[in-house]
Amino acid sequence: MEFFVQLLIDGLTLGGMYALIALGFTLVYGILLMINFAHAEMFMTGGFIGYGVLNLLSNESTIATASDFFAPLSILQSTQPFFTTTALGFILMMLIVFGVAAVLTGLLGMTIERFAYRPLRNSPRLCALISALGMSLFLQNFVLLAVGHRMVFPTPEFLANLNAVPLFGSIRIAPIDLIIFVTCLVLLFTLDRFVSKSKLGKAMRATSQDKDAAGLMGININSVIALTFFIGPALGAVAGTFFGLKYGVVTFNMGLFPGIKAFTAAVLGGIGNLRGAMLGGFLIGVLEALASGYLSIAYRDVITFAILILILIFRPGGLLGESVVEKV
Repeated sequence: MEFFVQLLIDGLTLGGMYALIALGFTLVYGILLMINFAHAEMFMTGGFIGYGVLNLLSNESTIATASDFFAPLSILQSTQPFFTTTALGFILMMLIVFGVAAVLTGLLGMTIERFAYRPLRNSPRLCALISALGMSLFLQNFVLLAVGHRMVFPTPEFLANLNAVPLFGSIRIAPIDLIIFVTCLVLLFTLDRFVSKSKLGKAMRATSQDKDAAGLMGININSVIALTFFIGPALGAVAGTFFGLKYGVVTFNMGLFPGIKAFTAAVLGGIGNLRGAMLGGFLIGVLEALASGYLSIAYRDVITFAILILILIFRPGGLLGESVVEKV
């Protein structure tokens, strides 16, 4: 029983990251009926930006090197002990890391939408799909050439000194897993409330239902779509930074399998349905953890792709999706 609970904890942690990435897929599909395959690279880009910001705030040698190029950054030498050794400093540092990674990656997503997708909006869907695949390859190779194929993610001193949190019996939860799980829940709940209650969220739902009618009602369609391409990559960036913190490394192709699994999660829950993407992410994470624990780690990817095939065959609308009949 304890082994099962431990696997469940691991699965929920992993599922939270999948859910954050899946929301990017489902937001774009819900509004544009487009699968943005470059979204996996938003996850990767966020991981590298998070690496850079965290390194700049916590690593003495990095701060010294950066100060040589830009003198005002020398102030970070005095703040580095505060950020790395105190609870308040650690929290502030993490807020800065996630905030910068989310904003920069969100702006990148908006830029991609403006120049790679918007000109093809009235073209056949295959054109946008090819553009997304091309952008995915471009971002992967750009990062490979710019910063290398692999970066070792720094672990803040304060986080490294934290002990695992005991639950019951021999079950423990690592501090980073607890942080990931709680943060993911907060972000998922906030996005759900934003889309369902806010004025901008209602504009997004109206655009999703009928872009032309929404435009006639005074909604700026381009702004709504740009906002969508900001929110999705921003959430993916948070997941990418969490990935680096948890596994200690970021690579130029790290978005491949998490991206496919997050897409599977979106399809499982019902692509275009926010709560379905959340549910699908946690289910995929839990099933992957159980498969790794009870079968073999070699089967975790097989289980994911088998689920995708079965869902597409028996319930293509997903668990919470609806089958829509198009009238001629």
